[in-house]
This record gives sequence, C-alpha cells and structure tokens, in this order.
Amino acid sequence: MNRLRGTISAVESAGHVRLVDVNVNGATFSAILLEATERLRPGAAVTLAFKETEVSLAKNLSGLISLRNRLPAQVRAVEKGQVLAKVTLDYQGLDVVSIITTRSAVRLDLKPGDAVEALVKANEMTILHDTEAE
Repeated sequence: MNRLRGTISAVESAGHVRLVDVNVNGATFSAILLEATERLRPGAAVTLAFKETEVSLAKNLSGLISLRNRLPAQVRAVEKGQVLAKVTLDYQGLDVVSIITTRSAVRLDLKPGDAVEALVKANEMTILHDTEAE
C-alpha cells in the first residue's frame, strides 16, 4: 500500500459523499469518501493510502484529463514478471509503487531515470487518520 502523509485543506460534502483535498508537500490530492466522520476537517493530519494496482503511469502526458491526482515522478526501478511489472517511483523523495502489466511497461519502455506521471483516481484514495496510519 502506498502512503503519503499530509494535511486536509478542504472538505466538500453532498449528503454522505465527501470530496476531501489533502495537501502533501505543497501538492493537492483528492479523495472521494462515502463515510461521514467529523474528523474530516481542514487542518487535520492524515495519511493518504492507495493500492499499487490503482496507480496508472503515463509518459509525455499532455492535454486535459479528469484524474486530479497526478504525481510527477522519476522511475527508480522496474521489475518485470511474466504478466505484471512492479515499477518503483521517486515522488519528492518518497517511494510510490505501481503494479502494471508487463506489456504496458514494455510499451512505455520504462527504465530507471525516466520521467513519468503516476495517476490515481480520487475514489481509489483512502484517508487514514494518524492513529490508523501507524
């Protein structure tokens, strides 16, 4: 599980749905949650958690896309298996891991040092409160 520590900067609510913005080292990430908790308030320290299989990768991405969670990163390592590849990224000095198909890793010609963007949909982000993250 990938984890990024940050601080809630905004919460937008509609019924039981919450759109939560989290500041991580100056970058804003968004999570859509279907839970109602009073601990989701601006200023609260939290950890964003997201599965490695939910991290898509792009090279030379241009144009508009709906994904708000974009992590400009550099490839640290690529481990290719028969079907899946594990790609370890450097995002602001933090490790972020993506599990993609080996076919995709080959098509993208991923190698250490490559600049990529990691993409995660807001509904794939989970928010852990500091006591849960430890």
